[in-house]
Amino acid sequence: MELRHEWKQEINVSDVITLRQRLWAVAKPDLHAVDGKYKIRSLYFDNDADKALREKLNGLNVREKFRLRYYNGDVSEIHLEKKSKRGGLGNKQMAALSKEEAQAIVDGSYSWMAPDPRPLVRELYDKMQSQGLRPKTLVDYVREPFVFAPGNVRVTLDYDIRTGLGCTDFLNPDCIMIPAGGQFGVLEVKWDAYLPDIIRDAVQLAGRRTAAFSKYGVCRMYG
Repeated sequence: MELRHEWKQEINVSDVITLRQRLWAVAKPDLHAVDGKYKIRSLYFDNDADKALREKLNGLNVREKFRLRYYNGDVSEIHLEKKSKRGGLGNKQMAALSKEEAQAIVDGSYSWMAPDPRPLVRELYDKMQSQGLRPKTLVDYVREPFVFAPGNVRVTLDYDIRTGLGCTDFLNPDCIMIPAGGQFGVLEVKWDAYLPDIIRDAVQLAGRRTAAFSKYGVCRMYG
């Protein structure tokens, strides 16, 4: 499993403006961004005991979570993703899903997943059976992504975080989403072997410390 370093910091509106100006000066916007940003919708999985949520809140060094995701309302490209954490290192595995497959999962039709040729699809199915994982809630937000080639660095500014409460209607663009309380957003920095000083300096915010932050965790405060 390939692991990458990552850190997160909660940010406010002023931080976004400051960081945006700095990062435009030293890094490049992600090529997939439209006017420097894109919208993300994710559907997170958990069980009745809130396994994924509790692992995050309890700060377990080894944890994982599954989600479905698409960008800018484009349901022609949907991914099943598994995020794994080992201390301060992270890994993400992905498998492409069709719109029909994603809808089947939302509708509770899982039998097709057992013999599927994609290992990640089969793994989710196995954990649905063994751990009781099910679609839990929607999370929407805006992302401004930047990349820096040395160190394979990726910096993202995520904000306007919204929750679907208990809604799991993943493909419905009209699903009611509400702001996730007073949490404005989060800065995420990810890199491979080293973080170049020019990026480290650009993302420094006075009086701020690296801290655990989960958009899923923030949204689950509401259902």
